[in-house]
Amino acid sequence: MKRRTFVKGSAITAGLVALGPKASAAPVTRINRRVVIIGSGFGGAVSALRLTRAGVPVTLLEQGRAWPTGPNANTFPTLRTLDERVLFYDSAPVLFNQPFLGPLAYAGLLRAVVAPTMTVVSGCGYGGGSLTYQGMTLEPARNVFEEEFPAALDYDEMHTEHYPVVRQMLGAQVAPDALVNSPTYLTPRIWKKRAEALGFPVSKIPMPIDWTWALRELNGEMKPSYTNGDCALGVNNGGKNSLDVTYLRQAEQTGNLEVRLLHRVTDISRTATGQWQVVVSRTDVHARLQETVVITTPTLVMGAGTMGTSNLLVRAAATGQITDLPDGLGTGWGSNADRIYAWSPFTEKLASPQGGPVVFGNLDWGDAATANTVIQASIPPVLLGGPGFPVNATIMVGYGVSKARGHFVYNPLLDKAVLKWEHEADRAIQAKIGPKVKAIAGPSVLVDTNLALPWTWHPMGGASMGSVCDFEGRVQGQRGLYVMDGALLPGTAAACNPSMTIAAVAERAMKRIVASDVGTII
Repeated sequence: MKRRTFVKGSAITAGLVALGPKASAAPVTRINRRVVIIGSGFGGAVSALRLTRAGVPVTLLEQGRAWPTGPNANTFPTLRTLDERVLFYDSAPVLFNQPFLGPLAYAGLLRAVVAPTMTVVSGCGYGGGSLTYQGMTLEPARNVFEEEFPAALDYDEMHTEHYPVVRQMLGAQVAPDALVNSPTYLTPRIWKKRAEALGFPVSKIPMPIDWTWALRELNGEMKPSYTNGDCALGVNNGGKNSLDVTYLRQAEQTGNLEVRLLHRVTDISRTATGQWQVVVSRTDVHARLQETVVITTPTLVMGAGTMGTSNLLVRAAATGQITDLPDGLGTGWGSNADRIYAWSPFTEKLASPQGGPVVFGNLDWGDAATANTVIQASIPPVLLGGPGFPVNATIMVGYGVSKARGHFVYNPLLDKAVLKWEHEADRAIQAKIGPKVKAIAGPSVLVDTNLALPWTWHPMGGASMGSVCDFEGRVQGQRGLYVMDGALLPGTAAACNPSMTIAAVAERAMKRIVASDVGTII
């Protein structure tokens, strides 16, 4: 990396990372692959499908496990059945800057990366964040998109081609009135009435859900999952079009996709011949090392999520495993200005149980400089078994545009990249979101969770287009290295949650990569 100081030799010895006291007992396997994708989230899944359909054999590495589900399954934990399935093993023993007393070693659903002023929560497992995200499938408005994204990303192309492809692949649709008007969806109706009474326009939010499954729950055909809000940590009944049952399943059907689950990438480096070396710990679900796999490939696609990709690349640069990476690496990180509120009104009785996950939102996108979104999300039954303890509360979530940016710094003592973020850096847009939320809440108990526990579910940036990568995710000066996840975005999703934009940007990139790079670089 130009004009950087390297800390060499701290992580690699003879091409392998020291993997702890069990490393010597684990066998080492060396293999070669044509394309390796790290991560199975939105960017990785899109890349896997488009490359395999182009006839390219792809090996996809996912550090988590698969989470197959279906009617009346118990695949996912709920807030009443919290157990080892909740947290990925390297999140413990700290969560949201607080000690967490749960299990210390399981390949769970959520990974919490803790920095001094921000905790970032992301999904783990085959399908990445799509397994647990609420699922708001929002396309930015033209005025906000063109303000937040480089001109090289033509809005007309994105709007007419790539966003529609993602929408179709995920089966995004709004909740039907027959569901919204049912008793368990009283809370969204109350929220809508309050917001509209104050002059805030309200829209139904497209979700990657086949809502007939929720209607079948109302008819008693299966136990509740949507209709009681028990979908905050994954949907046990099915009907949610997560990546494992959409993009990834179609990639599997090509016969060109090799999926390696419980394969945690510890290091990436460039070999003397210009290929990429990926060092992987294959574990069991309890994080016990089973094998070290060293993969050599001419093409490496980083889809490990904003935090995973940024950490691997910043660490590789700082330790000299990859030289001459762009100077912008590790910069441009944004939080999406996420803000999560718990709301309990004094004057109205909310539904219990409470249907979910999300029905309505306020899309305040008229002014690109202050564009923001506020939605209502269900709160599941909590605390007690059986039907759960009735709680007269629900959730409001806000996010929006913000010019605030953080950056990553390699810490040699921890041997990882650490996020540097100014406390309350998104204060400008919060001055718009906060008063709106308070107005909708009215007389109530309203708890801004970020005041005590600053956190986000929507990190972006770190290897951004324009400064580190070109607009198709090719890392500048690094042949065969691509970034295809939230790290590629310029720290913003234009007042939307980022999943749909990550996927649409990846669709745009892969269209060009398949046309120009397959057969040459790939």
